[in-house]
Amino acid sequence: MIKLFASAVYGVDAITITTEVDVLEGLKFYVVGLPDNAVKESQHRVESAIKNNSFYFPRIKIVVNLSPADIRKSGSAFDLPIAIGILAATGQVRSEALAKSIIMGELSLDGAIMPVKGALPMAIQAEKEGFEQIFVPLQNAREAAMVNGLRVYGCNICAK
Repeated sequence: MIKLFASAVYGVDAITITTEVDVLEGLKFYVVGLPDNAVKESQHRVESAIKNNSFYFPRIKIVVNLSPADIRKSGSAFDLPIAIGILAATGQVRSEALAKSIIMGELSLDGAIMPVKGALPMAIQAEKEGFEQIFVPLQNAREAAMVNGLRVYGCNICAK
């Protein structure tokens, strides 16, 4: 089981969302924790992005938990943390830095990382909570970099 962190914006503030990914015996893909339809549909974007970048998408049961469970998760910005969680849970990427990072981004089917809304409040919240770094789409890096004391990494493609 892998634990990493994402963020969600509510009004002008952000809240940290714990993202847990577990791979188990079985054949289904589940996203739990009050996701909307866009979050539930992430399976298809994530699977295509992983496969189109020469990674392996496991054909086993995958459970993604987005907590706190009582807060509605909306939009496609959870695609990247879900994909990174799957890759880390299956040993395809290293996971040491995940506990100190916030990761956000929408994935296109080819693995390009699309911009998200609210990078500044996400970065402010990450710095308040003691995270060391934030990974955001390249288009959002300048906005997130306005926060001092937080390393910002702008990403444009999910590739090896």
